[in-house]
Amino acid sequence: MGMKKKWVMSALVALFVVALTGCGSNNNASSGNGGAETIRFATDASYAPMEYMDADKVKGFDIDFIKAVMKEAGIKYTITNTGWDTMLTSVQQGTEYDAGLSSVSITDERKETYDFSIPYFESTNMIMVKEDSDIQSALDLKGKKVAVQAATTADDLMSGIMGVDNGNLKRFDSNAVALMELNGGGADAVVADIAIVNEYIKNNPKQKLKGIIDKENFGSEYYGILLPKGSKWKEKLDPAIKTVLENGKYAEIYKTWFGEEPDTAALLNAK
Repeated sequence: MGMKKKWVMSALVALFVVALTGCGSNNNASSGNGGAETIRFATDASYAPMEYMDADKVKGFDIDFIKAVMKEAGIKYTITNTGWDTMLTSVQQGTEYDAGLSSVSITDERKETYDFSIPYFESTNMIMVKEDSDIQSALDLKGKKVAVQAATTADDLMSGIMGVDNGNLKRFDSNAVALMELNGGGADAVVADIAIVNEYIKNNPKQKLKGIIDKENFGSEYYGILLPKGSKWKEKLDPAIKTVLENGKYAEIYKTWFGEEPDTAALLNAK
């Protein structure tokens, strides 16, 4: 999901994004089976259907998934909507928050700074364009205006294809704003995780959008729970995640949100 902020959002757009994503410091608190300590999760709740704000509550696939994991582990937890950059910084420091839960792809670069739980979700990046666009692959995006969320794998991929300093690669603080940029005509395409793109297309039929999968240039990614280096929570989270993947609970949650069976074998074998 670079971290540098090279733009200033107008007050109108800022207000619209708050209304769209419900960004704030809202908490979801839940108890496990009597654990003495509490894991404090940070999230960026602007990734429907993975995590998003519904009134003052964070909801989504990740939220239902972690509820099952925490029940299995018997650990209390809280979830706070902090935004992406704040989540990355605070989890790295390990002071205010103990873990990040926000569709975080496990990458070699991030492993230099963080620990991760075992993988719990397989994804890939997807291109979203208008239905009448002639764009067919990631390589067609060269010379186009492309919107991404900064410091994401979409940013990394498009930096590699277009050049990290390419002025046509437009980086935003959230996917919500990147999606608005396409709708407003400021971008020719958006690149984001497939679940987010598909959900947006489904919920906005009047915008006449389509999604493009490019397996040659956008390979599979695996999400993990983000942890500080040396976190004590990894040895407790990993067995609970494994059990939820194996006992059918994960498949139940996955089908509720996506309407199909997950490939749990691939997740259990992923590194």
